[in-house]
Amino acid sequence: MDPQTLSGRCVALAVTGSIAAYKAVEVARLCVKAGATVVPLMTASAQRFVGAVTLAGITGQPVITDMWDAAFPGEAHVAIAERADILVLVPATADVLSRLAQGRADDLITAAVLCARGPVLAVPAMHPRMWQHPATQRNVEELLRQGRVTLVGPVDGQVASGESGLGRMEAPSEIVRAIERALESSVRDLCGRHVVVTAGPTHEPIDPVRYLGNRSSGRMGFAIAARAAARGANVTLVAGPVALPTPAGVTRVNVETARQMQRAVAEAMGDDLGKADALVMAAAVADFCVAAPSASKLKKGSGLPTLTLAANPDILAEIGRKRVASLASTPVLVGFALETGDDAAVLRQAIGKLDTKHVDLVVANAAHESLGHATNRVSLVSREGVGPFTRGTKENVADWILAEVSKRLRG
Repeated sequence: MDPQTLSGRCVALAVTGSIAAYKAVEVARLCVKAGATVVPLMTASAQRFVGAVTLAGITGQPVITDMWDAAFPGEAHVAIAERADILVLVPATADVLSRLAQGRADDLITAAVLCARGPVLAVPAMHPRMWQHPATQRNVEELLRQGRVTLVGPVDGQVASGESGLGRMEAPSEIVRAIERALESSVRDLCGRHVVVTAGPTHEPIDPVRYLGNRSSGRMGFAIAARAAARGANVTLVAGPVALPTPAGVTRVNVETARQMQRAVAEAMGDDLGKADALVMAAAVADFCVAAPSASKLKKGSGLPTLTLAANPDILAEIGRKRVASLASTPVLVGFALETGDDAAVLRQAIGKLDTKHVDLVVANAAHESLGHATNRVSLVSREGVGPFTRGTKENVADWILAEVSKRLRG
């Protein structure tokens, strides 16, 4: 017998007008097989690709096609959003992503997204050139910034035209796994826990105008902070200089340099580390700073300056050594290995950091696949083993990390 992983759950499955709409039928079938009640929603254009009768037959539920459906007297979008544990858009076209990013509510599906009480997953499907278009990428960035909609895919592969590229819809089985993960993460498994998260770069001054820095956007750390708060944690976010909004329910401490971040983390965790249950060190802390920054702006007319660098503190390694000295198993410590090179090279660096940083978990990722991207491709590395490299949105990755943190805190 197949496991009833979605037993007792209600999945609102919104189908929009794409050639990939036929795959929504398989998603519906797998959800029903996993024990879910599936409420199907369809746009008018979706019905040109797959029949409403087909979805109704698979789900055993009437298909809702407009705001005024008799099955939901009154405000259909409100009733659906209240009933559903999760809302999944399969597929999500470029047009739908655009309307979601703008917060429009001009049809049943977009109105239900605005009203949803649970997680919202959007599964993009479109021609690779449509996905790569600056307008689409701008809409994706806006959705990720808002943090309300999680993207599943797209993946690289052949599309309906016969061409290949990034834009193909994720496989139905993977979509159902994403639904399961999203519903698992909606459980507030970090209630009563204090999680400290660092995010963004540090800026090390050269003079009052210039600084040494890096390309970190801070989005990974902010996603972790947002998801930790959603899972019930009391979150302290120590943020380097980034222009990102503070996630709901998160206490933010702004810093600029590595030493300022060191002091803020120490304050959040306490002298004996007893004020925090976990530290997720997602910040890209500069390894070096200028030993003696100039008090005035350096002038190019004075010739090329000579900069003498000094080592910055290794914040995570210091906390790891302190935890080892105390013989404690908490706080749970998570580091990142942002490296260059192929997968094997990235993993070698990550595995080494388990011991040099004295941490429980290292998130291995390649710089070219994470910096400046809406998605990340990571492997979770611990003393128990090395996980496969898996791509997801930064919110997906945050939940994978926090699931490990929660497991260690329980065990």
